[in-house]
Amino acid sequence: MDLADVLTTIPLPTIVLALASLAFLCFFVITTTKYNKHGASPPPPPPQASGSWPIIGHLHLLGGPRPPHRVLGQMADQHGPIFTIRMGVHPALVVSSWEIAKECLTTHDRIFADRPATLAMDILGYHRSMFGFSPYGSFWRETRKMATLELLSSHRLDLLQHVRESEVRTATKELYAYWQAANKEQGENLKLAAKPSASTAEEGRNGRVSVEMSSWFGEISMNVILRMIAGKSVGYLTGGADSVKLSKLLKEFFELTGRFVVADGLPYLRWLDVGGFEKAMRKTAGEMDVVVEGWLREHKAKRDSGEAAETEKDFMDVILDAVGEQQDIDGRDSATFNKATSLGFVLAASDTTMVTMTWLLSLLVNHPDVLKTAQTELDNHIGKQRRVQESDLRNLDYLKAIVKETLRLYPPGPISLPHQSIEDCTVAGRFVSKGTRLIVNISKIQRDPRVWPDPDEFRPDRFLTTHKDVDVRGQDFELIPFGSGRRMCPSVNFALRVMHLTLATLLHGFNFERLGSEPIDMTEGIGLTVPRATPLDVLVSPRLPPHLYE
Repeated sequence: MDLADVLTTIPLPTIVLALASLAFLCFFVITTTKYNKHGASPPPPPPQASGSWPIIGHLHLLGGPRPPHRVLGQMADQHGPIFTIRMGVHPALVVSSWEIAKECLTTHDRIFADRPATLAMDILGYHRSMFGFSPYGSFWRETRKMATLELLSSHRLDLLQHVRESEVRTATKELYAYWQAANKEQGENLKLAAKPSASTAEEGRNGRVSVEMSSWFGEISMNVILRMIAGKSVGYLTGGADSVKLSKLLKEFFELTGRFVVADGLPYLRWLDVGGFEKAMRKTAGEMDVVVEGWLREHKAKRDSGEAAETEKDFMDVILDAVGEQQDIDGRDSATFNKATSLGFVLAASDTTMVTMTWLLSLLVNHPDVLKTAQTELDNHIGKQRRVQESDLRNLDYLKAIVKETLRLYPPGPISLPHQSIEDCTVAGRFVSKGTRLIVNISKIQRDPRVWPDPDEFRPDRFLTTHKDVDVRGQDFELIPFGSGRRMCPSVNFALRVMHLTLATLLHGFNFERLGSEPIDMTEGIGLTVPRATPLDVLVSPRLPPHLYE
């Protein structure tokens, strides 16, 4: 019997496992030889008891049911603030203290400025053309420069202030209309009741209604970002078929982008497409590209006709002005550059804002004293005879402290998007080889009891007293919800403006209460931005004169 005959008798899974084991052994030998050549060792990985498996390493621990930042935080309690794990064939350095994070993102900022390649960003991200996920190099530098100077400058954000105010006002009107309809229905039901008392009838006219706020925050976040990026709106629950299709595509896009697939940890198994995720990504990418291509054609037509006034220009218009019809932007044509950059902003800004605002309201409903203090501040500075304007935000120190404390407890990304070292370096006295991934456990850092007394408690007042000088813009490493260094999220000013305005308008316009006597469940779900595990249902009632909701 020859070799071919022998191979035909071996089951395919056995062959695949053998090849995977051989590849892993070769990788291990190569990396071990490299470490020995330098006469140093990387930080030791957690012991086998921590749950590391052959070949796949710690991947199975990062897929749930517990959120990855909690799993890595528990490992940090056992192994210290710097240790390594293995994500398939890729070593990853996990950092859980602000001091070491600062070293990585300042002293070694350039070295850790790269991003690892993922299947999602290859397929959904126009071959890694979205600058938040693109590799470190000239394309990333030019894109970030344009984003910072042309798209996210204070001047550009000021020009689009009316968009934010308009969308927040529309969302508030929709919420009030929902309360009106539900209250009217409640009143009609009371008429059918036998001899309703005066107090019961009054409750029916001025009662509270239950609202699922996660969806509300999702709609407003998406509408604000889409209008600023592409001059579009997904519409509210009454939207047409196009709105439903777009919402569905964006949801699929978010889910697939945040999913870790087998091929990311074990690249030699990509051909198997375990779980069918590559097929799903290609389908969603194709459908999403048709939509974004339509936006781009509309913007080109508007530009050619001279209809785009400076005050009405959205981000797609600005990119068209900046790059025109260039056919080569570091290997990419201008259309791909525009679509990837615009869609990247939508991805980065909408879901993170929605998740943060949902956690924020959850905290406020569980702490009615904080909610009352914020509403008192709003009433003192604005009163109850006009709407909130963005210019009012400069006077709302307590409201800003609430946002900071929420970002501390529930950062948009509790673990950083992975960085990747472009050369060997030493971190905290430990050798780290080229190609090592860096994961900063932001959640663990921001709950460090050395820095934050009662770290798990919701105490916004700390940002008016002991921590009043601590900011979220990447300079204070005790609080880095948007990251820091070269790869810091450039949308921080935009995100803060949207969150401050939305929160101020919402608390000024409505009262919020729990459905029952039990506190709101604060269990975390699984995802790139760690949403709530359950929807946020609260009781809502208006607190302003009716004409202010029109």
